[in-house]
Amino acid sequence: MRAGADADEADDDEVDGDDPAAQVERALSAFDAGRPVCVHDFADREGETDLIYPADAVDPTAVAHLRNDAGGLVCVAVDDVVADAFGLPFLADALDHPAVDDDPAYDDRSSFSLPVNHRETFTGITDADRALTITELASAAATVASAPTAYGPDDFAATFRAPGHVHVLRGASGGIADRVGHTELGLALAAETESAPAAVVCEMLDDETGEALAPDDAAAYATRHDIPYVEGAALVDALR
Repeated sequence: MRAGADADEADDDEVDGDDPAAQVERALSAFDAGRPVCVHDFADREGETDLIYPADAVDPTAVAHLRNDAGGLVCVAVDDVVADAFGLPFLADALDHPAVDDDPAYDDRSSFSLPVNHRETFTGITDADRALTITELASAAATVASAPTAYGPDDFAATFRAPGHVHVLRGASGGIADRVGHTELGLALAAETESAPAAVVCEMLDDETGEALAPDDAAAYATRHDIPYVEGAALVDALR
C-alpha cells in the first residue's frame, strides 16, 4: 500500500467528474484498499472500459462481480519481470498453427500468454476455483517481486497447469511507457499502490447491444456503485 493511504478515503469521496487528477487519486485510493476501479483506455484504441481489481484482493464474490457486471474475459495481467520468472511466453509465440495471426487492429500485438488453473482446482471455472487461481498468481508474483531468483518455471508448473480458465497477460517491458492497454494500466495501478505486480482485468459489455459498454454508461455504472472511474489518458499522464 502507499504510505499514508487511507483505506476508507474512497468511500467518502464524491464522484470526481471530469477532473483527471481527482479521478486518478480516487482510483489509487480504491485500488490500494483492495477495491475495483473502472478504467477506459482510449477512444482511438480499444475504446473499452475494464473493471480492474488488484489480483491479491480477489475472492469468489469479486469473480462473480466481474462475470455479472463486466461480462468480458477475466484475465490476470502480470508484469514483464514476473512473466519471465514464470517462464511464460506470449501465446502467439508458443502456438504453431496456421490460424495464429497476432496483429490486432488496436495495437502491435496482444498480451495473451497461457491460460492456467491452479492445481488444486477441479474444473477451474467456478468462482471459487478462479479466485484461487487468481490469488495464487498474485502470491507468486509477489514472491518474484521480493526475490526474483526465488521462483522459476518449475515452481510455476508445480502450482499451475495449462490449459486453464484464467488467462494470463504479459505486460510490456516498459509498462505504460511502451504500451497503454488495460494490461499495462492495471499494472501501473498495482505498481503505484505497491500491490503485488498482478491485476485482474475484465471488459465491460453492454447486455442490450452486445458491444463494449459506452464510456458514458460505464461512468454512470461506476457512479451508481461507488466505483472510481478513470480515463487511461489520466493514468498515463499521472503515472508514466
